Amino acid sequence: MGIADDALGIGKAITGVVEVFAENRTTRMELNAATVTGAQAMAAAEFRENRNAWDSFIDGVNRIPRPAMALGTLGLFVYAMADPVGFAVRMGGLAVVPDQLWWLLGAVVTFYFGARESLKFREARAPATSAAPAASIERQADDNPALARFLAETQGAA
Repeated sequence: MGIADDALGIGKAITGVVEVFAENRTTRMELNAATVTGAQAMAAAEFRENRNAWDSFIDGVNRIPRPAMALGTLGLFVYAMADPVGFAVRMGGLAVVPDQLWWLLGAVVTFYFGARESLKFREARAPATSAAPAASIERQADDNPALARFLAETQGAA
């Protein structure tokens, strides 16, 4: 592209025509990064401002279900060994719970843990915002004249 751009001046025209038919992936990645960065900044501002005792209390309550379910399950094993007859009576009571109620409980637990897992997955995939990638690109520009020219053009336009 360097020879065509320098000698014939058609490099930008070709790029423009190609972008009509195929998306510019670099631009798309930049827009996605800007969107994620904006959303993260908005969420950070939401949780940083106006924190009071009520917010801290609700955050604490939101952390209770998972440990409670894990410790409760372990407690059932201890209870089954400590009082087998009482455990059998209570499990017999669970046997008469209607199926629709079990489905409802399963839906609530699934949505609760599914939403948390989805949030953790999105947080893990979010791009890190740091200066390290920019420094890496500038180091690569030393070996790549086209990248060096691109960086010079974009920094000059900004």
